[in-house]
Amino acid sequence: MKLEDIKSRIEEGLAGAQVEILDPMRDGVHIKAIVVFDGFSGKSLLEQHRMVYGLFSEELKGELHALALETRSA
Repeated sequence: MKLEDIKSRIEEGLAGAQVEILDPMRDGVHIKAIVVFDGFSGKSLLEQHRMVYGLFSEELKGELHALALETRSA
């Protein structure tokens, strides 16, 4: 999955989110997403991560091997 597609999916699924996508290992497989979203306010870290991972349920079973998250409320 292309980095731009990951970013777009998060931005579309969490309208208004600020998203930065990193590929620290430069392998296109181990991706880190930094997501700042007002909708995370009052939610636990686990709930925040579930909101993001839920956008990629099918991809995480195959083509998207690892997606590390850093999430916080705006």
